[in-house]
Order: sequence, then C-alpha cells, then structure tokens
Amino acid sequence: MYERFYRLRERPFALTPDPDYLYPSRVHSEALSYLRYGIETHAGFVVITGAIGSGKTTLLQTLLRGLDSQTTVARVMNTLLDPRELLESAMIDLGLDPDGKSKPALLKAFGEFLVNERAAGRLVLLVIHEAQNLSLPALEEIRMLSNLETEKSKLLQIILIGQPELRELLARNELRQLAQRITGRYHLNPLSSEETTSYVRHRLRVAGATADIFNRFALEEIYRHSGGVPRVINVLCDRALESASTAQSTTIDAAAVVEAAREMKIAVPVLPRLRTRRYAMAAAALPLAVIAGGWALGAVRSPFSRRAQPPPLAARGEQSPASGGSAVAADAGRRQPPAPAASPQRETLTARDSFAVVAASFKTATRATAVAAQASALGLPAFTRSVGEWQQVQVGPYATREEADTARQQLDAAGLAGTRVILEPAER
Repeated sequence: MYERFYRLRERPFALTPDPDYLYPSRVHSEALSYLRYGIETHAGFVVITGAIGSGKTTLLQTLLRGLDSQTTVARVMNTLLDPRELLESAMIDLGLDPDGKSKPALLKAFGEFLVNERAAGRLVLLVIHEAQNLSLPALEEIRMLSNLETEKSKLLQIILIGQPELRELLARNELRQLAQRITGRYHLNPLSSEETTSYVRHRLRVAGATADIFNRFALEEIYRHSGGVPRVINVLCDRALESASTAQSTTIDAAAVVEAAREMKIAVPVLPRLRTRRYAMAAAALPLAVIAGGWALGAVRSPFSRRAQPPPLAARGEQSPASGGSAVAADAGRRQPPAPAASPQRETLTARDSFAVVAASFKTATRATAVAAQASALGLPAFTRSVGEWQQVQVGPYATREEADTARQQLDAAGLAGTRVILEPAER
C-alpha cells in the first residue's frame, strides 16, 4: 500500500463518495448552492445531472451531511420500479410499513406522515438516484406526490439525480407537466485542465500530503486521459501512486501516468463541444423585486446551519439584439453583437419537436442566471444555455406555439420586452 511510502493518512483517490474529499470546483460549488437553496425555499423539484463519475453522489453526500436533525430524508437507490414499488420503496426508507395496503391506503398513510412531519417542524426530502431509469408511469407518480402541499409550501421536497439521459427524458412531451414543476436544474460538466490539477492536489492535501507528488507533466497527462471526469482521475491517480511507490519513486511523472492509463485500459477521450444548460433557482411565488434585490425567505426554516445563498447576481452581461431587447433598464445602450440569421419556420412538428421563448442573451453566466431567476419567479420553466460565446436565457420547452406565446406574453408584461418564440427541433 502506498500510503506509508508517501506519508498519507489514507488513500486519497478511493472511489467511495466521501464528502471530505469534495473539491469545490465551479460547477460543483454552483450545483451545491442550487441544491441548498432549493431545499430552503421548498422549491419542489430539483434535478442534478452529470455523466458517470462526474461527482453526483459525492455532491449529494455533502448536501445531506449539512442537513440538521429536523430534516427527514428518504433515498430511493433502485429505480427499476413500477409506480407502486417506487412509493413503497420511499415509504420503507421513511420507516413506514406498506405491506398489505391498497394503493389509496398507501397514499393516505404517506400523506398523513408528511402532514405530521410538517406539524413537528420537520422537512421531508425524497432523493431518487439514477432517475434516468425511471419509467414514464413512475415519473408521473412522482409528479402526483409533489401535489401534496399546504396552502403555503410543498410537503415533500424531491431531488432527482441522474445521468445526461435524464435531461432527454424530461424533455419528452408526455412529461411537460412534470418539467414545468422543476424549479432548479444543473448539469455537472467535466473539470477543466486547471481544475483537474487543483482537484488532484486538493485530494492529496486532505489525505495528508505536504508536497506535490505529481509533477506538471503528469498532471497534464491525467487531464488528457481523464477528460476531467473525477472518477477517471481517481482511477488513474490511484494506479499511478501504487506503481510509483513500488518503484520507490517520490515524484510521479508523465510516463507513470501513461503507463497507469495503459494498465487500466483508459484511452484518451474525444472531448465533445459541450452544450450547457444551467437552470436558475427561484421559488415560484417570489416577486421579481425580491429576486433582483435580495432574497427574503421569511418564515421558511433553513435546514442548514448556515442559510444558503442564491446564485451570485453581481456580474453584468451584454445583451444581443437576438434576445429581443433589454431585460432591465440598466443594460440599455450596451454594445451588442450582430443578430444571428433567423431559422426558417417549419410547418409541421415531429413527435419531439418543441417551442421555446428566447428572453435574453448575455456575455456572462451570472447576468443570465439573474434574468432566468426572474422568469422562474413567474412560474415559468426558465434556464440558460451556451450559444457560442453568449449565455442565452430561454423559457420552455412547450409542445405548442400557443403555450409558448402565452409564456412570452407573461415575460413581456413583467418587463422583459422583445422576447421571441423559436422552434427547437428534436435531436435526430
């Protein structure tokens, strides 16, 4: 074992989801912030997606560690279940006995449990892992469970964790009602080259390292072979440390990493161009003034020792004419890029084509997030996406042009003038 040779307390690159080793990269910090804020505001559904090994489980473990004793958590790990089995699994994890009960009796018992928990001042959080495996009926069951609420807030907070296929699943026309109830979504992209270097050094420091073990060239090879995916980084580093310690080498070079990749059969990945969607977090009932000027949670009890803060809104972006005008008066007169050519309208839709509303475009993600939060406060499914060098704010998807026009009118009435409806063709 290499721990003694390198004077480490434990293996720094173990594959277990240990919150102590969570590296606060930009994407992981933002995702954790959205999760915390969504729980505090009783926002309903929160969705976190990411590729295999992107750190979803470690992120969730970190979130759950920060909850106080007044939060009751149910976790569903196996999602190859029908709707009834899904409900039973959640009830079992909450300590309820579903045996011998009819479906109406199960729902009654579950609802009474939620009401009693709220009366005792406790929050109930349902976390569903590998949610991309859920069937359409199971997802509809989850939507129905979200209907359990008081006059002021939801009785059940739901977090869906899944692989990128979950985003495609939730975009299906049959699930548009569920999609419209999701108030926060975040996709975990891989780490950058610089973040990969910091990630490796962070985990070594947590394990007790007092000096750099991987040299600069080794770190470059780690990123080249891993593509910035945390789990692959861990596998590579662990194997390289094992081999280097056997050779009594105090410093790991590029050749050692390449050899570790060969032994573990890790090929250099082809990194695709990423299309990122970051969904703004907002409680649907909050007025625009609160979101723009500061978040006031009022009587909502925070389940964390420190109240979570909403995503930063300080940075200002530049808006393109393609967004259809100014989001706020302060952005008037800023430099604007040329408007892209309009896409031709199609007369018919395929089963998965949809409409969206383009609200604004900005140079910075923080400004786009602020405007998306304003749209979310209207109860609209708002998100941001990267379009070239711009961060575009969109609302949708909608199955019909009429639904999209209604959303556009809401945005216009709220002061987001000049919005436009676009057709989003299904990916072939």
